[in-house]
Amino acid sequence: MTSNTSRAPVRVPCLLGPTASGKTAAALALAARRPVEIISVDSALVYREMDIGTAKPTAAERAVAPHHLIDIVDPTAAYSAAEFRADALRLIGEISARGRLPLLVGGTMLYYKALTQGLSELPGADADVRAALDADAARDGWPALHGRLAAVDPVTAARLAPNDSQRIQRALEVFMLSGQPMSALLAAPARVDSAAARWQFVPIALEPSERSVLHARIEKRFDAMLDSGFVDEVVKLRERGDLMPEMPSMRCVGYRQVWEYLDGAVDYSTMRDKGVFATRQLCKRQLTWLRSMPERIVVDCCDARALAELPKLIEELL
Repeated sequence: MTSNTSRAPVRVPCLLGPTASGKTAAALALAARRPVEIISVDSALVYREMDIGTAKPTAAERAVAPHHLIDIVDPTAAYSAAEFRADALRLIGEISARGRLPLLVGGTMLYYKALTQGLSELPGADADVRAALDADAARDGWPALHGRLAAVDPVTAARLAPNDSQRIQRALEVFMLSGQPMSALLAAPARVDSAAARWQFVPIALEPSERSVLHARIEKRFDAMLDSGFVDEVVKLRERGDLMPEMPSMRCVGYRQVWEYLDGAVDYSTMRDKGVFATRQLCKRQLTWLRSMPERIVVDCCDARALAELPKLIEELL
């Protein structure tokens, strides 16, 4: 009798790429050819009431194929890579059982890494430690805590900006709770369970042959967001009264810059330029992640012909 573990894993296409690379359009083109259900791999799309600034698929686009892991948490909540992994594996199984193709689409590479490689053994959040760090930052400033981090975990500190409060706090928290640098814990072999063994994830990366083309798209899209009422969207979120700028939802690219503008810290033009720059930086980080994956299949997102052939390519890979 053949055991389940001896079966060949089922291939699951994963359409990955930086912001503005055309992932949504490519996914919908595949949905026009065969029955698929799309699983979002995006840490911003999980939040409700955040539609314009996240470039969330429209109602018409979501009607083409079922979409999952969109609008699942309130902006006051946090959603972790561990939660994504559990939800994505459950959904992949359910979609496959329905006889449809699960298609992962997005650019949050930490989520993809957690899904495909498992999770590192990091300590959980500790409210007392975070409160102490917040107090230190209020007194000394986040650059001072960045210096403290550099003394105990230079590898992590080197990749963080001196004012990246969320990540500096987390790295210091991990060190304080475990006694080990976060960089060392992340470099250790991840804990992988058998839940993902049924699936063979096939990464297809939309990457630009010319970075300037993607930069122009990013600028055009950010301006379109502003024209579509992005500032008003953030005004409504602020009016709720329960959101703070340090929350993960409000630290999403674009939202942070508009919040700063509404606080009166910068003028409209500066906010716009900072939003475009932050999106470009996000794009750069996403491409760095992708290029560390030698197993990926690269499709030039600047090449209209290659994009038109993408649905056929995905079908050939299954």
